[in-house]
Amino acid sequence: MELPLVVGVDGSGPSLRAVDWAADEAALRGAPLRLVNASLWERYEGVSAAGTDRPPDQKLAEDVVDAATRRVRDRRPGTRVSADVLPDDPVSVLLHEGHRACALVIGSRGRNGLVELLLGSVSLAVAARADCPVIVLRGGQESRAAAGEHRRIVLAVGDGPNSSAPARFALQEAEARGASLDAVRAWRWPGREPTDQPPVEGEPARRHERQAVEILESALDGPAAEHPSVRLRLRAAEGSARGVLLAASAGADLLVVGAERLHAHVGLPVGRVVHALLHRSACPVAVVPDRAGTQ
Repeated sequence: MELPLVVGVDGSGPSLRAVDWAADEAALRGAPLRLVNASLWERYEGVSAAGTDRPPDQKLAEDVVDAATRRVRDRRPGTRVSADVLPDDPVSVLLHEGHRACALVIGSRGRNGLVELLLGSVSLAVAARADCPVIVLRGGQESRAAAGEHRRIVLAVGDGPNSSAPARFALQEAEARGASLDAVRAWRWPGREPTDQPPVEGEPARRHERQAVEILESALDGPAAEHPSVRLRLRAAEGSARGVLLAASAGADLLVVGAERLHAHVGLPVGRVVHALLHRSACPVAVVPDRAGTQ
């Protein structure tokens, strides 16, 4: 069965931009698009009897998905699109849909919490727990996936040997868009005092840089062979992972990060680097399930 791309909609401006982005993404992938709205009207009002008027909340939810469906068909006439209003809370709806989706697309702020401000719980909870990649667009970001301004994807390469899923996702995105892929890893030399001068050849810092390059090569070696048409650049940059990746996002159409799936945790539901990127990235962020996680 072909898995759909799923987008959460609630009629707000950010969710409609997410619908536009998802329509382009579905066209790039040749995938069906599924629109979902979370509504609890059935729990509180009950199912209306035959022949009676629909409850206002039911009518609003159905009108929202109908309008979003028309928007997709106007923008991408050939897209296979389906829509549904599901009687549950937003996090539960999106996580359930993620079990049978190729990816989830969410805006950053919404009307009923389905695509709310990232400082809230919904987007962070979904990004931390979904079984599939979660693509988060913040308000005002480019709403076109098909014609990105930069034609450049950035992949954050983290630690450990189990980071192939984010790499494969990033390469697929780059190939579909005809974009280049920059695989980026930050490195630090704790013993060096801050200075404007780069470390000279022979200093211990060079060892840390070489280790970062080796990790990049290891992470991309197998996945890159599956996408030979993608122009790949490996970049090891000195600095904090958060700072390096935020700087890289300024010239990218999509930033791909791996995130460890945390079932029991204290504090942030995602790692500190991913949390910062979701709040401050200059481009949409794709959070891809990854056992190893991001730096």
